[in-house]
Amino acid sequence: MSLRVISGKARGLRLKSIKGMQTRPTADRIKESLFSIIAPLLYKANILDLFAGTGALAIEALSRGAGFATFIDSSRESINVVKENIKHTGFEEFAEICLNDYDKAIKALAQKDKKYDIVFLDPPYGKGLEYKAVEGIVDNNLLSDEGIIIIETEEALEENIYHMTKYDERSYGRTKLSFFIKEQRD
Repeated sequence: MSLRVISGKARGLRLKSIKGMQTRPTADRIKESLFSIIAPLLYKANILDLFAGTGALAIEALSRGAGFATFIDSSRESINVVKENIKHTGFEEFAEICLNDYDKAIKALAQKDKKYDIVFLDPPYGKGLEYKAVEGIVDNNLLSDEGIIIIETEEALEENIYHMTKYDERSYGRTKLSFFIKEQRD
């Protein structure tokens, strides 16, 4: 699959991908739809790409005006590809790249008192990691007050996940995108 930046400053640039099925880059049509939904939220946004893979989602966000992105992945090969893609697109000064397990990374980011406006979660399918990641993000207070978590899965997710409420869900064949905000408390 050929990866590219769809829109913005780095529009049309090809991104390096990872051989094999270790990662499943988000298809261009899904990426286009996702970014049309979140476009109003992108300007100067602080992005967390927790299971970064190639980094394509957060790079797209940077290309479209996000302010900064943190890329986390536990695979050295993925992190090397993210580094190459960041350099190729010229976003080095707007990126932090960390080789780490998602759980340890969440705790390390909390120690730095980081806050994110948009969190992309595209964990390996079928392992329930999205639930554990959301719990870690909420418990460690990584989400800004108006922040959202966007989760890519194959199955529909519950309406509420650990103090987060699903406000939108889109299906693209077998792929689903679920959008979560903090529960509204009275």
